[in-house]
Amino acid sequence: MVKMLGAMLEGSLVSLEIFLLTLVFALPLALPVALGRMSASRLVRVPVNLYILVMRGTPLILQILFVYFAPYYLFEASYDRFTAVIVAFTVNYAAYFAEIYRGGIQSIPKGQYEAAKVLGFTRADTFFRIVLPQVVKRILPASANEVITLVKDTALAQTIGVAELFRVAQNASARQFSTTPIFIAGVFYFVMNWAVSEAFLRAERKLAYYS
Repeated sequence: MVKMLGAMLEGSLVSLEIFLLTLVFALPLALPVALGRMSASRLVRVPVNLYILVMRGTPLILQILFVYFAPYYLFEASYDRFTAVIVAFTVNYAAYFAEIYRGGIQSIPKGQYEAAKVLGFTRADTFFRIVLPQVVKRILPASANEVITLVKDTALAQTIGVAELFRVAQNASARQFSTTPIFIAGVFYFVMNWAVSEAFLRAERKLAYYS
């Protein structure tokens, strides 16, 4: 049991690494995608809309397989499985976060932009000092749902052989002819999601002055 728990703890660290790296890359990437989605230029808006449509309209598991295998079959190039997982998760979640950002940005009354212009704020200052703090507060609940889903989606990394938590649990379950490791993995996922939920609740309370 101790050996199994040790292996599952190592697997959970891989899952956490996938989780954190996805957020590090996807959250910043989502902002220019959201702005491109709202662009007045069709040359920008149409490709961005197509990207979001593909990312949201196809399964993440298929995207992982494509990102890992497509370079080899198309260009005879290859890279490690973990990198492929991070790339696939990043481009997938950036599309979802971009739509959340867009909804938050468009929910800000136009009067605030006009008032900032009258007060002499530049467009950049208006966005980053007035609009963005309010957007962050408004998108927290929807973002929390996506982040919680991301914790569970890390299990899909096993598709191309990355030894994350769920794959380790499956292997242990097969060796022991028992479902206990699977249930223990469920506890690990629950604890991680509980921590994420608490973090977002605290963030919402700190930003309550925007209500």
